[in-house]
Amino acid sequence: MAVSSLAAVGTRQAEAQNYNLRPSYGSFNLVAGFTPDPQWLQGRAGGDVHFNPVNGCPGGGWVANAPDFRVHYQASTWPLTFYVRAPGDTILLINDPSGNWYCNDDTDGLDPAIRFGSPRSGQYDIWIATYNRSRVRNTRLYVTELR
Repeated sequence: MAVSSLAAVGTRQAEAQNYNLRPSYGSFNLVAGFTPDPQWLQGRAGGDVHFNPVNGCPGGGWVANAPDFRVHYQASTWPLTFYVRAPGDTILLINDPSGNWYCNDDTDGLDPAIRFGSPRSGQYDIWIATYNRSRVRNTRLYVTELR
């Protein structure tokens, strides 16, 4: 799987996140070529659980234990990009279908993004973190094949 320079592979598992829990703010079931593109869900970033530094996010951050969002994706040849728009500084943390962790901060201003050049089919669990225990309301997660 090719992952662009927007994200670095986290070889260590994020220790406090439980991808077996139900996502707090919703999920998508998407098949490659989905419309409309992008799809999005809204939630709140941050939490009371600190995750340790991961490649791409050397300082770690604060998240909820359960994923904020979940995407079940049936892949084809298109790349898949996850990005965040929020009124505060956020971090994007993703566990992919193979169990690999990816983290990104500040791709577009203070907003993070992770692009999978050759995404795998399966479950993507997504957390949107903050640098402290604060919560950032009106945080949107976008999923696109076009960006």
